[in-house]
Amino acid sequence: MTRTNYLDARSHKIVSDAVAQAELQTSGEIVTVLADRSDGYTDIALAWCALASFLALTFCVTFPDWILSTYAGLHDGWNTDWTAREIFSMAAGAAIFWFLIVWLIQLWDPVKFALIPGKVKTLRVHSRAIAHFKVGAERRTHGRTGIMIYLSMQEHRAEIVADEPIAEIVPAEVWGEAMADMLDEIKRGNIAEGMAAGVRDVAIVLAEHFPRGDEDQNELPDRLIEV
Repeated sequence: MTRTNYLDARSHKIVSDAVAQAELQTSGEIVTVLADRSDGYTDIALAWCALASFLALTFCVTFPDWILSTYAGLHDGWNTDWTAREIFSMAAGAAIFWFLIVWLIQLWDPVKFALIPGKVKTLRVHSRAIAHFKVGAERRTHGRTGIMIYLSMQEHRAEIVADEPIAEIVPAEVWGEAMADMLDEIKRGNIAEGMAAGVRDVAIVLAEHFPRGDEDQNELPDRLIEV
């Protein structure tokens, strides 16, 4: 999977400082993850290629006379007495040609991601966020108060995933404001500032339900993780 570094050291510090400051208010431990993409979407790319091949074959079946006459015209009218092998070879060639063309087109990320259904992007980002959370934050704090802010750039999607004790108290809808503030900044090109805004909003919610105690320790890294 492609890895792209979106932020420089200064931008990383903006996010890390926001996490450190936020955790002074709450026993919750905030982890931030920035991903280039959440999946390779090879299956979706292959599906479009297969569809292109199918349409090419369908076109050959629907307009056989036009295709054969056009092909003959390209060769000055020669070889118009087609054998079955030649006809099937042309159909197979058309299917392979369009399969490869559509595959090559999708090597350009803007086209590739434009062709992925929005619901698929949302599900894949959610799945990847859960996977990262299970590895990096779930049940890794004393009170199980870990929470992850996950941003996937190519899909233009974000997720907030929390440990079970937090999820039981705070409905998922409550994180909507944090999402809105974060995405507003990111849409303006301010990735670090957006994630920092999300961190601050999450901290306000956590501080209400999980205030910081005198003996709380920093159990998870404050730094932004780029994957």
